[in-house]
Amino acid sequence: MTRKIKYLVIDVDGTMTDAGIYYDEKGNELKKFSTKDAAGFFAAQKAGISILVLTGRECAATTRRMQELKVEHLCQNVKDKYAFLREFLNRHHIPKEQLGYIGDDLNDLSSMALAGFVGCPQDSCPEVLEIADYISPVKGGYGAVRDVIEHILRESGEWEALITQVYGVVGGV
Repeated sequence: MTRKIKYLVIDVDGTMTDAGIYYDEKGNELKKFSTKDAAGFFAAQKAGISILVLTGRECAATTRRMQELKVEHLCQNVKDKYAFLREFLNRHHIPKEQLGYIGDDLNDLSSMALAGFVGCPQDSCPEVLEIADYISPVKGGYGAVRDVIEHILRESGEWEALITQVYGVVGGV
């Protein structure tokens, strides 16, 4: 079955990161992002998929990384992801079938019900693993987002052409 996801919601902590929160000696919050995820972001964007990064925390490192990845919608410090996403979907007239969601934990669970496709990292909580359409064999923060996006784009038959366009590689090599 081919899905045509036009919008992709992606959580940060535990999905794009290893779920660790690090502080430097001045109290600044640091996060480790996997560079592997960039290929997924750029391929999705080339495919015309709008990305909405939705996180319950606010962090300058997240802002910087999402700017580097040219994320269209970055929404931080969102405490009620379900209400926020429901309002976003209504405002933009987005049907469930066109929405994908990548997350890993309980705070993503209710908002995942608004999506037509749910993907998650291997180390997601049991409740998310139970409802996921695709479980990446990769842990959060180690390229799981890229893997889920690659799965979506391979399913629609677009991955190889997109990475050729983005990176100039032929046949996925």
